[in-house]
Amino acid sequence: MGKKILMITGDFTEDYETMVPFQLLLTLGHGVDAVCPDKVAGDTVKTAIHDFEGDQTYTEKPGHNFALNASFAEINPADYDALVIPGGRAPEYLRLNEAVLDMVRHFFEQNKPVAAICHGAQLLAAAGVLDGRGCSAYPACAPEVKAAGGQYADIEVTEAHTDGNLVTAPAWPAHPQWMAQFLAVL
Repeated sequence: MGKKILMITGDFTEDYETMVPFQLLLTLGHGVDAVCPDKVAGDTVKTAIHDFEGDQTYTEKPGHNFALNASFAEINPADYDALVIPGGRAPEYLRLNEAVLDMVRHFFEQNKPVAAICHGAQLLAAAGVLDGRGCSAYPACAPEVKAAGGQYADIEVTEAHTDGNLVTAPAWPAHPQWMAQFLAVL
C-alpha cells in the first residue's frame, strides 16, 4: 500500500494543480484525502483554470467542481505521510485559518514531505515554515517568500525545486518535475 497524503484546498484552487496531482497520486497507489475548511466529504470546491496567454499575469477561467473525499473537521495530520498544497486563489483564504496553518506546521515539524505549487507558497509563508528554506512559487509570490525568510528559487515555469522535504514549483507546467521530485522525497 502506498503513502497516505493530505491535500488541503479551497474554492478557486487552480484546476490542474489540484486534479492532476490528486489523480496521479491515486494512480500510483497512494491514498489522497482532499479537504477544505468548513466542508465535508462529498462537498465540492470551485476550481479556476489559469493560463499564460502573453498578458502581464495569468488569465483565469472557470474550471471544474472538484469533489472533496474527506471532511476537514475529522482529519488528524499525524495520520498522514505527506502534504500537497495546490495553488490558485485558495491559499489566500486558507492562510487565514489557524487550523490549516497548524496542519502545515505539523508536516514541517515532523519533517514529512510537502509539495506546494504556485500560490501555495502564500500558505507556507503564513505558516512561518520558510525561514532559510529554498522555495519556488508563482513569481508574484516571491515577495512573500522573501518576507517569510525564504530564499526564492527563480526557476523556469517547467521546473521544480527541492529543499529537504519541501518540493515547490511555479505553476502547473512544472507538473512532471514537481511530481517526480515529490515522489523522490515521498
